[in-house]
Amino acid sequence: MTDLRAPAPTAEPSAGGPAAPAGTAGRTGPAGAGQGERAAGLVGVGLVAGGICSQQFGAAVAASLFPRVGALGVVSLRLAVSALVLLLVCRPAVRGYGRADWAVVVGFGVALAGMNTLIYQAIDRIPLGTAVTLEVLGPLTLSVVTARGPGRWLWAGLALAGVALLGRGGFGELNAAGAGCALGAGALWAAYILLSARAGSRFPRVDGLALAMACGALLSLPLGVAGAGGALLDPAALVLGGAVALLSSVLPYTLELLSLRRLAPAAFSVLMSLSPAVAALAGYLVLHQGLAVPEVAAIALVVAASAGAVRTATTPKARQRPRPRSGRRTGPRPGPRSG
Repeated sequence: MTDLRAPAPTAEPSAGGPAAPAGTAGRTGPAGAGQGERAAGLVGVGLVAGGICSQQFGAAVAASLFPRVGALGVVSLRLAVSALVLLLVCRPAVRGYGRADWAVVVGFGVALAGMNTLIYQAIDRIPLGTAVTLEVLGPLTLSVVTARGPGRWLWAGLALAGVALLGRGGFGELNAAGAGCALGAGALWAAYILLSARAGSRFPRVDGLALAMACGALLSLPLGVAGAGGALLDPAALVLGGAVALLSSVLPYTLELLSLRRLAPAAFSVLMSLSPAVAALAGYLVLHQGLAVPEVAAIALVVAASAGAVRTATTPKARQRPRPRSGRRTGPRPGPRSG
């Protein structure tokens, strides 16, 4: 899963500034600025890749913990540790907010708890790569719905083709309960994206996420205790649960925040569409879950559909950027572009 946040704007040098010394114009002019942007972009790509790998390999570690505490126990440990870390780091204020603000936090927490519970139930029944492929259909549907133009139907068709390949033998053979849990997690992922944006507009920094994570932990803890009982206090389970929380929540969220300061939202979202492929790799390396050629093709189709849908959804905004008029430029270049 992921968390969408507004990127911090990055200013570019103005052409109306003081003149560069002789012999240095080529290094400090637009070419130098372009090189700086490319370097920041490469760093941003690396941060996103690190976040995806951390999240998906954390899910693989979580699956290895299922025999000890069950899927519900893993969810409880992950959310509890993640909430504790975020609350200690962020120390969010709890005063000065109205009912509407707390309604957003509660809804955000419900989406977090439900999304994690369902995806872990899916991973317990079907391969990790297949589960994440079905889960990503939630954000993909959101991108297709918000996109404009006939191109979005192409991406929707690719996604449906991928789903058809995954269930070519019938979803009963795939495990209908696992597939249903993954699809339900995808629907809650879409809700998570919308509620994350609302929380970000109502709470400073990542305070909304910290409070929502605490709410989700409180909701999932009774289920984890009922399912795992005293096994949750086993030292090995606590250590592995902490590792899952750090790999699947704390580290990815931190890397995503840092990457969004260097990448445009469209580029970030396209890179995040690689999650199913990384999940399949993690399932193969950690859980020894092999995939046949049709499953690999299905994952490739869904990844392509996700990337294409994001590009289609963001293209109209890109076309609205003002372009400089032809002729000589008499003033400074347009103001800073968003990162």
